[in-house]
Amino acid sequence: MPPAARIGTVIVGALQLAFLAAAQRDISRRPAEQIRGSKAVWRMVTLINFIGPGSYFAFGRKRLPQPTRK
Repeated sequence: MPPAARIGTVIVGALQLAFLAAAQRDISRRPAEQIRGSKAVWRMVTLINFIGPGSYFAFGRKRLPQPTRK
Protein backbone atom coordinates (compact mmCIF):
# COMPACT_ATOMS: atom_id res chain seq x y z
CA MET A 1 0.00 0.00 0.00
CA PRO A 2 1.45 3.41 -0.89
CA PRO A 3 2.25 5.71 2.05
CA ALA A 4 -0.49 8.22 1.14
CA ALA A 5 -3.13 5.48 1.07
CA ARG A 6 -1.89 4.12 4.38
CA ILE A 7 -2.12 7.56 6.00
CA GLY A 8 -5.61 8.07 4.56
CA THR A 9 -6.75 4.71 5.90
CA VAL A 10 -5.44 5.53 9.36
CA ILE A 11 -7.16 8.94 9.33
CA VAL A 12 -10.51 7.49 8.21
CA GLY A 13 -10.21 4.74 10.83
CA ALA A 14 -9.51 7.28 13.57
CA LEU A 15 -12.52 9.38 12.50
CA GLN A 16 -14.72 6.28 12.54
CA LEU A 17 -13.61 5.38 16.06
CA ALA A 18 -14.15 8.95 17.28
CA PHE A 19 -17.66 9.02 15.76
CA LEU A 20 -18.44 5.65 17.36
CA ALA A 21 -17.11 6.76 20.75
CA ALA A 22 -19.16 9.99 20.61
CA ALA A 23 -22.35 8.07 19.82
CA GLN A 24 -21.75 5.46 22.52
CA ARG A 25 -20.99 8.15 25.08
CA ASP A 26 -24.14 10.08 24.16
CA ILE A 27 -26.24 6.91 24.48
CA SER A 28 -24.75 6.25 27.91
CA ARG A 29 -25.36 9.74 29.23
CA ARG A 30 -28.75 10.48 27.66
CA PRO A 31 -31.86 9.32 29.57
CA ALA A 32 -33.86 6.59 27.80
CA GLU A 33 -36.82 8.97 27.48
CA GLN A 34 -34.76 11.19 25.17
CA ILE A 35 -33.88 8.37 22.75
CA ARG A 36 -36.21 7.02 20.08
CA GLY A 37 -36.33 3.27 20.61
CA SER A 38 -34.17 1.03 22.73
CA LYS A 39 -30.71 2.04 23.93
CA ALA A 40 -29.49 -1.52 23.29
CA VAL A 41 -30.65 -1.41 19.67
CA TRP A 42 -28.97 1.96 19.08
CA ARG A 43 -25.75 0.62 20.62
CA MET A 44 -25.77 -2.20 18.07
CA VAL A 45 -26.65 0.15 15.20
CA THR A 46 -23.74 2.45 16.00
CA LEU A 47 -21.33 -0.43 15.32
CA ILE A 48 -22.09 -0.12 11.57
CA ASN A 49 -19.23 2.07 10.31
CA PHE A 50 -20.16 5.72 9.66
CA ILE A 51 -23.80 4.91 8.89
CA GLY A 52 -24.66 3.73 12.42
CA PRO A 53 -23.44 6.72 14.44
CA GLY A 54 -24.73 9.11 11.77
CA SER A 55 -28.16 7.49 11.93
CA TYR A 56 -28.19 7.72 15.71
CA PHE A 57 -27.33 11.43 15.72
CA ALA A 58 -29.82 12.16 12.93
CA PHE A 59 -32.77 9.97 13.98
CA GLY A 60 -32.16 8.35 17.37
CA ARG A 61 -32.15 11.37 19.62
CA LYS A 62 -35.36 13.20 20.43
CA ARG A 63 -35.24 16.94 19.99
CA LEU A 64 -35.56 18.84 23.23
CA PRO A 65 -37.92 21.82 23.31
CA GLN A 66 -36.02 25.04 22.78
CA PRO A 67 -36.36 27.61 25.57
CA THR A 68 -38.23 30.71 24.51
CA ARG A 69 -36.44 34.03 24.63
CA LYS A 70 -38.11 37.17 25.90
